[in-house]
Amino acid sequence: MTSAELLLHPVRLRVVQAMMGRTELTTKDLAARLPDVAPATLYRHVGTLVDGGVLEVVSERRVRGSTERSLRLREERASVDPEALAHDDDALRAGFLAYLASLAAMLDDYLAAPHGSLQDDLVSFRQLAVQATDEEWLAVLHGIRAAIEPLATRADAPEGARRRVLATVSLPVD
Repeated sequence: MTSAELLLHPVRLRVVQAMMGRTELTTKDLAARLPDVAPATLYRHVGTLVDGGVLEVVSERRVRGSTERSLRLREERASVDPEALAHDDDALRAGFLAYLASLAAMLDDYLAAPHGSLQDDLVSFRQLAVQATDEEWLAVLHGIRAAIEPLATRADAPEGARRRVLATVSLPVD
């Protein structure tokens, strides 16, 4: 299975996103975070991600006759190789739609839970068009990554830190 086939399935993409920024979760934790996914479906897709090396089992323990696994996301395996989609417009479109659906599911989860105002919670989505050469745009993307990397890779977050998702789309639109 290619990285695109593995990661661009809507359920598997949501599992990966649920794991991002967390040291480990059990399959039970994942089920609580994805309540709209049937348990059998969730376990099947978690197994596929484990088999594909995207998730790794860090521990197992017996709980009432079954085995509970604690899982960790292998960040280096959690992205699609751009070459896998370079000449497959249908796969790219399907992957992009899965990505958008996962963002919509995150918004639904936010709206379903108690929350403050969008301004207080720093919720935003917007578009901004810029004029840039490829070299300038690469510098911007590297700068964004450099600014965010320390927050994404730190082991311990300070008091009051909240898990946030920053999603980006970059397209030339002539």
